[in-house]
Amino acid sequence: MARNLMPRGHIEKREHQDLGLFSGVTPRESKFKVDQMPGQHAGKSTKLSEYGKQLRAKQLAKRLYGVLERQFRNYYKKACRMPGSTGVHLLRLLETRLDNVVYRLGFARTRKEARQLISHRGITVFDGNIVRIVNIPSFQVKPGYEIFVKEKSRKQLRIQEALELAKMRILPEWLESDTENFKGVVKRLPERNEMPLEINELLIVELYSK
Repeated sequence: MARNLMPRGHIEKREHQDLGLFSGVTPRESKFKVDQMPGQHAGKSTKLSEYGKQLRAKQLAKRLYGVLERQFRNYYKKACRMPGSTGVHLLRLLETRLDNVVYRLGFARTRKEARQLISHRGITVFDGNIVRIVNIPSFQVKPGYEIFVKEKSRKQLRIQEALELAKMRILPEWLESDTENFKGVVKRLPERNEMPLEINELLIVELYSK
């Protein structure tokens, strides 16, 4: 499985914001110089071209959800085939990835940690018919799906810490979380205002439409 090996601090500095790449157990500011831009010419301001703005919008979305170019492009192609707004469908496909849902429910401190939990077979999904172990982070959840942390994984310290940190985040209304039973439910698909507002999906669509 391909991975982005760029340092997390470098990624967050490039995007000028907190992307949730650090666990939050220790202050983010202690990990890297937050206010310093990466690269040799850090600090030099340049005016972005229209293409530059489109590229930055795409890079932000990719890095926020932790997907690489080929997978991101495939999501875009799939979104194009759906009726309605391509940009909204693109974000919805990213938001309903299993790793993102596990993170949103508070079972992992970061999306990367959620991917690891899923890959290590720590998550089961009930789709209305059968309960099965899902070890594919990109698995798409649908309304009505129930997500569980497996019994043997519930005592892990990282999951306990994740649940504590999750109390400081707002749970999206399209999800329902039962932390006592390590269970989450996908009530419906997310609306645009329930997905990251910092992502400009229109610029992404413009970039790929060329």
